[in-house]
Amino acid sequence: MQEAYIYDAVRTPRGKGKPDGSLHEVRPIHLLTTLLHAIEERNELDTREVEDIVVGCVTQIGDQGADIAKLAAMAAGYSHSVAGVTLNRFCSSGLEAINFAAAQIMSGQEDLIIAGGVESMSRVKIGSDGGAIYNPDFIMDTKFVPQGIAADLIASKDGYSRSDLDQFASTSHYRAALAWQEKRFQNSIVPVKDINGLDVLIKDETIRPETTPETLSKLNPSFEMMGVTGGFDNIALLKYPEIEGIRHVHHAGNSSGIVDGASLALLGSQEVGVKLGLKPRARIKSWGVVGTEPTIMLIGPAPASKKALKKAKMTVSDIDLFEVNEAFAVVPLRFMDDLKVDHSIVNVNGGAIAMGHPLGATGCMIIGTLLDEMERTDKSTGLATLCVGGGMGVATIIERV
Repeated sequence: MQEAYIYDAVRTPRGKGKPDGSLHEVRPIHLLTTLLHAIEERNELDTREVEDIVVGCVTQIGDQGADIAKLAAMAAGYSHSVAGVTLNRFCSSGLEAINFAAAQIMSGQEDLIIAGGVESMSRVKIGSDGGAIYNPDFIMDTKFVPQGIAADLIASKDGYSRSDLDQFASTSHYRAALAWQEKRFQNSIVPVKDINGLDVLIKDETIRPETTPETLSKLNPSFEMMGVTGGFDNIALLKYPEIEGIRHVHHAGNSSGIVDGASLALLGSQEVGVKLGLKPRARIKSWGVVGTEPTIMLIGPAPASKKALKKAKMTVSDIDLFEVNEAFAVVPLRFMDDLKVDHSIVNVNGGAIAMGHPLGATGCMIIGTLLDEMERTDKSTGLATLCVGGGMGVATIIERV
């Protein structure tokens, strides 16, 4: 079995996912073509060598429908021989795209693939594609609750306080602001430009350096009305009757931001790298995907990481840096407690609480961030992981070469 290498990783800045966000007028296909052009130019790539483009996208409707991966390849002027597929594993879709591509390469079926994700959350609203999760019968039969309720359920069950969450959130903003100040993202960021070549967005748009636990303490809980009036608290408590009640401690400031953005990585075999004169930056060491109890939903990163570590014959102490998607503050806090990992090596450049979580793109984004930081600090191994709707978790381990 041959190895799969990462040759390049790029992303757009993340724009506020609202009508007044900088990327609202930019179609998601343009976000992808911006990155496809960057990969082609940065690597002096003959696009006839690319066999497939794998794109994660959660809400595949409207501007993001009709297999946006293949449409983006066409719009970017890539060779007609390049195929494209769009996949959905909820919030981990961008990382799943990388794992999917790596599997193709490791099996020897394909040699050069571009993988990543896109989500334009200001243009294509969460839930606009429908699904059984909005069916009352499904909700009652499975005890399926919104993710914000699940996050508050974990905090209530495991004793995480509002203060714990707000402290973590403020650190995310501080670290992200410092990372931008020190140009730590410079290697991967591709500015989004308009048709005249003028900059539309050159920097992540939602970082608030002035954020403190004190300022966050003034925000109202986001999911209390949904939980109490909407009845979702009672549904969750049917599954967890040992909990006296759900404390609603998550809010807009300690949850991931809704944003627009895209990310892509160039993956290939060693043989194709030699042929095209590409320098490998890292190899995909292993990955793991798991399902967990779906009502509490957001605890998948730890078991997925343990599975990936077992596949790689590694232990937690073998990992130098971690990227844990900050869907809600309780997720990385629970992960660090589960795996006994210190915050000093987790999300060292901030995360989705500060910079936002463009659902289909985030998984690839954190791989790129992880790789850039491993190179900057001369570290060898890194693990990226995300919680996933329906109780799933995904984790991928990369190793510098």
